[in-house]
Amino acid sequence: MKLAIVTSYPPSKVTLNEYAFHLVKNFRQKDDITEIILLTDIASDVAVIDFEEKGCKVTIKSCWKFNSYSNVFSILKVVKQTRPDAILFNLQFMKFGDKKIPAALGLLTPLLCKLKKIPSIVLLHNILEQVDLKKAGFTENKLAQKLYNFIGTSLTKIILSTDIVAVTMDKYVTILKNKYNANNVVLIPHGTFEIPKEPSYSIPKGSLKVMTFGKFGTYKKVEILIEAIQKVRTWTNQNIEIVIAGTDNPNVKGYLAAVKENYIDVPQITFTGYVDEKDVPSLFEESAMVVFPYTSTTGSSGVLHQAGSYGKAVVMPNLGDLELLIKDEGYRGEFFIPTSVDSLAFAIEKIIMDDAYRVELGRANYKAATALPMSHITDLYLQQFYKLMNRKEINVNKSIQEITAS
Repeated sequence: MKLAIVTSYPPSKVTLNEYAFHLVKNFRQKDDITEIILLTDIASDVAVIDFEEKGCKVTIKSCWKFNSYSNVFSILKVVKQTRPDAILFNLQFMKFGDKKIPAALGLLTPLLCKLKKIPSIVLLHNILEQVDLKKAGFTENKLAQKLYNFIGTSLTKIILSTDIVAVTMDKYVTILKNKYNANNVVLIPHGTFEIPKEPSYSIPKGSLKVMTFGKFGTYKKVEILIEAIQKVRTWTNQNIEIVIAGTDNPNVKGYLAAVKENYIDVPQITFTGYVDEKDVPSLFEESAMVVFPYTSTTGSSGVLHQAGSYGKAVVMPNLGDLELLIKDEGYRGEFFIPTSVDSLAFAIEKIIMDDAYRVELGRANYKAATALPMSHITDLYLQQFYKLMNRKEINVNKSIQEITAS
């Protein structure tokens, strides 16, 4: 099978690029895949494709740009040139831009590929029905929120008109089936990027690193974490380092620079900036815990799955999709009230002062993470692709028989 994947890809700064890296890493090791064609937003000479594992050929086709109005045409042009057997779209609603028109136009691409009779699956990481538009940084205006909801509903209908839509949470399946009467929605969990051998659960000597990882500025705010750690330092007299790993959310450029300036007098804060894939393991391994300073959620958390794979204790709000992951996949953590500095401080303190509890949480999260490796997730996609390809073959044979009979 020649598989095309439409996605952002490292070192792109567009969301979901890390997920694409691990999809490709695992797809290319499947015997059934002869070539992977990446239809990306980055040039071939910078794409991170130097995998250690043996696998099939990976071809990079840089054919779309964030906020470009012509993405749908440039993607379809490359699809026509490369003639893939199947296409996987790694999407969320703001994948192709943070401006309404280019974002919407890009999301027409899966439907147009279906019309070209190419078996297509859309991996939809979030659904608008589960996004708090105000907290997620889209808009605070009530009228604008209604407009976004109308547009989102219309775009969801268009996305659902493709062959198969895969979502990462069972609740998403229920919502899409009930609201849109969709019968082509399947649950394929997020999966865990890397499954290292079970860690020792020990942490390096010296300062205790409390880490958060993501794109910050909308519903992910680091001020609450910094202020909570200041309290914990006072209460416990522990040597604690704050590690803020990641970049600004595209909608809030300059956010982390402003935070760095505002808290310049607070010691032991590290801002890592963009984290290369090769540096991710050490980032997690050196951390005592991973904190999720969220006020909302917009999809299954890749960072939680990563924290689990490295056997890390986590501190998070018990809300939205994080709450679903706890129920559905068995993750555990210490919880806090999303807007309360004291609540977050108490949660962090509990783990810092009880090393046995930290290890207990880490073991539980490692167990949850190892249940869904990406190698299994990519097998689930292949199963769906073969169903589509078999259906296509049956339809072709039926058409031939009808033509011959006439």
